[in-house]
Amino acid sequence: MTSYVIRRLLYGVLILIGVNLFTFILFFAVNTPDDMARLAIGGQRVSQEAIERWKAQHGYDKPLFVNTQAQGAQRLTDTVFYQRSVPLLALEFGSSDAGRDIGREIRMRMGPSLALAIPTFFLGLFASVVFSLLLVYFRATRLDFWGVVLCVILLSISSLFYIIAGQWMFSKVLRLVPYSGFAGGLDAVKFLALPVLVAIVSRLGPEARFYRALFLEEVGKDYVRTARAKGLTERVVLFRHVLRNAMLPILTGTVSALPLLFMGSLIAESFFGIPGLGSYTIDAINAQDFSIVRAMVFLGAALYIVGLILADISYTLADPRVRFE
Repeated sequence: MTSYVIRRLLYGVLILIGVNLFTFILFFAVNTPDDMARLAIGGQRVSQEAIERWKAQHGYDKPLFVNTQAQGAQRLTDTVFYQRSVPLLALEFGSSDAGRDIGREIRMRMGPSLALAIPTFFLGLFASVVFSLLLVYFRATRLDFWGVVLCVILLSISSLFYIIAGQWMFSKVLRLVPYSGFAGGLDAVKFLALPVLVAIVSRLGPEARFYRALFLEEVGKDYVRTARAKGLTERVVLFRHVLRNAMLPILTGTVSALPLLFMGSLIAESFFGIPGLGSYTIDAINAQDFSIVRAMVFLGAALYIVGLILADISYTLADPRVRFE
């Protein structure tokens, strides 16, 4: 097991290096440093002197990969890639194009993102599993039929509709919660109640339909018929046997998504005015701040790799038959 984890970690490091290199090439293939300077200064009719001055101030005046004018190791170290992208491998995010410390911004905005993402994740998972088990318990009945219809309707509606409808209903009509904003401490509950509710409802349809299919597949297997033959009630069969044996595909999605909770929600944070990492990324894209965008893409890739490794490890806890040699 230990050798497997070490091997996966080494694979993850290679993937992160590839992601870092590919992201750098992609960004500078779309926008050269001259284009970035023009976007930052604000106009196409910008003098070349102003462009060179901006590039020198932000560290883009060097060659991208190889500095042919330098000697020795500086041919590789005195480049934009080494100074702006290689430090990401040590989680040193540097400064944004506006001069702000990206690492400090991430630490400040991680709290609001987690305050929204953690209750959304666990309450949404609980609601989806319980609802799907309820449909399986009453399978082949009208409740099951209309429950599936409800799931199809929910997954057919865009999440933007839930956000706009929720703000209109609960903020404008009923005046139960504010439209947007965020506050620390217990005051955060009134700002997070609506985003959490909207997120749970928007993910209930696709997740409950997927979990229902998993549970129905398990219900028809031999060990379930054996459990019923022993006289176990249907509730015990569902929760003690079916749910446990269907945990592997559920863990694949849930455990791997845990590290991504730090990244926040791009749409929800922007619409509800929550100062998290999701809105931070959206603001960076709108401001054409490529240093922040590259840092957030790299952080998301690193967290996703960690999530996949945790998902593989969790398989052994859910199913003792799974062992990694």
